Amino acid sequence: MEKYVKKFKTTETKPAPEHHKPIEQHTMGFQFEQKKGDLFSCPNTASLAHCISEDIRMGKGIAVLFRNKFGGIEDLKSQKKKPGEVAVLKHGTRFVYYLITKEKAFHKPTYATLLKSLEATRLHCKQHGVGHLCMPRIGCGLDGLDWSKVAQMIQDVYKDEDIKVTVYTI
Repeated sequence: MEKYVKKFKTTETKPAPEHHKPIEQHTMGFQFEQKKGDLFSCPNTASLAHCISEDIRMGKGIAVLFRNKFGGIEDLKSQKKKPGEVAVLKHGTRFVYYLITKEKAFHKPTYATLLKSLEATRLHCKQHGVGHLCMPRIGCGLDGLDWSKVAQMIQDVYKDEDIKVTVYTI
């Protein structure tokens, strides 16, 4: 956990020379992408994730958009998830992940609860064959966590999985 409190070096990879690139690009292994745009414009085959509190208030920020778009409040409440866990709704062919990172809406998450929630999400993704997960800069808007630490945490959690994680910023 300590490593998420320290500063991280950003590593930059150079693209392979054209003659070393495979003819077909397969989505094997982990991919991490950050892009500007509307999270809800992501492919409808991708699953979505964001952070909420155990009390399922979803009264501010992007959580309001998730509540209005996907509903399922009673279903989420019935799952009785605690901080460090993840509640899940199935919406068509995709999953919508609600990372429970704090007890009350007015609390702030910790890196520890976010890490546990990310690990729970990774496990569900793996068990259900999720190949693409889209999310906002989780924990970093109203919740106030440092994006460079959270981005590194996401990469560490998913690095051994066959999944693409796309993070959207407005």
